[in-house]
Amino acid sequence: MSRRGLRRGALVGLVVLAAACSTPDKPKPAALETVTPQIAGRQVWSHSLGNIGTSLRIASTATAVVVPSSDGSIVALAADTGRELWRGDADGKLSAGVGSDGRYASVVTTGNELVVLDGGKPLWRTRLGTRVVTPPLVAGERVFVLGVDRSVQAYDVLDGRKLWVQQRPGDPLTLLQPGVLMAWKDTLVAGQGARLAGFDPLRGTVRWETTVASPRGTNEVERLADLVGPAARVGDAICARGFQAAVGCVNAERGSLSWARNVGGTNGVTADEQFVFAADASDRITAWKREGGDVAWTSDRLQYRGLSSPLIVGRTLVFGDFEGQLHFIDRENGQFLLRLPTDGRPIVGAPVRVGNTIVTVTQRGSVHAFRPE
Repeated sequence: MSRRGLRRGALVGLVVLAAACSTPDKPKPAALETVTPQIAGRQVWSHSLGNIGTSLRIASTATAVVVPSSDGSIVALAADTGRELWRGDADGKLSAGVGSDGRYASVVTTGNELVVLDGGKPLWRTRLGTRVVTPPLVAGERVFVLGVDRSVQAYDVLDGRKLWVQQRPGDPLTLLQPGVLMAWKDTLVAGQGARLAGFDPLRGTVRWETTVASPRGTNEVERLADLVGPAARVGDAICARGFQAAVGCVNAERGSLSWARNVGGTNGVTADEQFVFAADASDRITAWKREGGDVAWTSDRLQYRGLSSPLIVGRTLVFGDFEGQLHFIDRENGQFLLRLPTDGRPIVGAPVRVGNTIVTVTQRGSVHAFRPE
């Protein structure tokens, strides 16, 4: 792991580790094989925004996608047509992606300001005491924030009043990469280091916590195993990845670890009733059986292609790559079904699904919507 990713942080005296680890002699990406389409699919609309950067994440609602740009602008687009629904501005460059419940949207600026918008109009802003790279979660008229220092905070979405904060003991290293922050029934779920914790969203009390990834290595850098997003929620299971350490699933009803498998990798996972899917550090794709964690299949046909986090759509598993290609793979056996291009730039974050539309964003800030058939 390159020490180039290490930087000293002013945040409570911590050293922050960037996820952009690299090596001088990066392996050559796998050449793309010819794919004979087994399913139909087409691009239905596109929209051009400003630079989105490498770490910002988009949000999906019931009918729209909400897309942030590095310069602080936020745009909501109708998923079926790409029509602009509203546009807002955080008045500052963004450090984290956007969270939205369909009405309210929330972002965090590089100046550590939490900003909430209502229909694109700024509603309130407050300064945080921690850096944030994970998109806020907007749910139940609250805004939840996960800090780089692993603190979890809750704010009233209407007036910005701080409701509670949960702070973990300080650690010498923390990960500068979006983590896990999501809802499961009436529980707020957050990744704090290698642990997944369930909180009472009203009071901030801890309902359960369990370790997903066991740190490995001989020094603090190698032993970093923070949970990275996106995580996947299926029934009572929440499945997540520990940075360069493991993939595992937690029973959120009992707050206990169901299984974990040691595997490297830096991006999030997706899952359905049968399988958990992820690509490792070399972009080898693996499908684990959701019950028990046994390997169902693997594929190395996209190795070193800078794969995004994955998305499941029906029978297909969808990955984006560093050339803006969108790969549709049979979730049952790893066979390639379809490939569709975007603008030639890396796809940022995981593709998202709204209804029967798949939306991706590239590093250039181009939003592309597709419909497989």
